[in-house]
Amino acid sequence: MRILLISDIHGNWPALAALNEPHDICLCMGDLVEYGPEPGKVVDWVRRNAAYCVRGNHDHGTAQNVDVSGVGGFRFLTMATRQPTMHMLGAADRRYLADLPTMSLFTLEKKRFLLVHATPRDPMDEYVMADATQWANRVAGWNADYVCVGHTHFQFALDVVGTKVINPGSLGLQRDGIPLARYAILENGQVELKQMEYDTEAAVAAVNDSPFDDRAKAMLNDIFRIGRYQSPIPGMNGVHAPVPQRLGA
Repeated sequence: MRILLISDIHGNWPALAALNEPHDICLCMGDLVEYGPEPGKVVDWVRRNAAYCVRGNHDHGTAQNVDVSGVGGFRFLTMATRQPTMHMLGAADRRYLADLPTMSLFTLEKKRFLLVHATPRDPMDEYVMADATQWANRVAGWNADYVCVGHTHFQFALDVVGTKVINPGSLGLQRDGIPLARYAILENGQVELKQMEYDTEAAVAAVNDSPFDDRAKAMLNDIFRIGRYQSPIPGMNGVHAPVPQRLGA
């Protein structure tokens, strides 16, 4: 079975539409919406194509109209795009997001999978990068062969005390200075961390056509074009981990 793993699409329809990877089943680790300007198309695609999907913090925020404030960085971008995102989505789309589970445990081909947006300890908010020691404390007791996560927007695959922890990276919103969509393939126990080009100018055009305010548009233009935003506020640029090397095609 060829399993497609995706996460953190964030309303970026051109990135999702460009995904043409052959697969037998799709698993999604959440954050379908916010930031990007086409959440409805993303929700519709995931609802039709993902066999399993969990709720991310941004899905939860939009579905529940969670109040957020911030003067800089991604907190500002969340605040600037939450209400417009809610208005772009219909009631059925918001209900779909609200009904997504925070964790999903299931079996495929006799292997036990745990899907969660962030970590099993804190399903929607905790940031844990590619640190096997930290993950060992978080996967203990779940008896899972694979723990599939998102949230950080950075790809990794770790062997952690009998469990493979996989983060496919962000399909729709990069933070590392490389404006390529990220995803992963799991097949016959082997993980491929993949990346692809997509029409970033189509994403920029959709942003500029959106009801987002000018500052949010400028940030998103940077993110889609150069893989990070250039903040006018010192210390608030959108890179939170070392920039990785480009992967092979």
